[in-house]
Amino acid sequence: MPRRKKKTTRRRKTFSILNALEAFTYASILSEGTTGGSVYAFVTGASDLKQTRTVGGVGRGDLVLSGQGQISLGDIMTEPSLAIDTMATNFQANLLPMALASFTTSIGFRVGRKILRRPLGSISRNILHPVFGKGVRM
Repeated sequence: MPRRKKKTTRRRKTFSILNALEAFTYASILSEGTTGGSVYAFVTGASDLKQTRTVGGVGRGDLVLSGQGQISLGDIMTEPSLAIDTMATNFQANLLPMALASFTTSIGFRVGRKILRRPLGSISRNILHPVFGKGVRM
């Protein structure tokens, strides 16, 4: 007698609004710590990062860095080594505040989900499921 095929269980793919908000919060913390601006500013910001040499006395010149306040994708495309160096410096300088912000975000979302479990379930049941179907949840 031939063996029966095992049934593969398929899970319904769902989109969680709270998980998306939590992920965006982490992306914002990382973006502000490394690039100096929000995720939107990183994607749409101007590419104004430059390194210029000023001529001083005899055989002396100083390197002047401009536009390092906000790193954007344009900066990474035009001056990759300078942008990555600036991002690495910002990351090292902001490591502790970013870690603290990530830790408090994690705790906040966990506690918030537990405290607001019933209201979030009501929103999902009465608003989200009738409008978007069972694939979207809070």
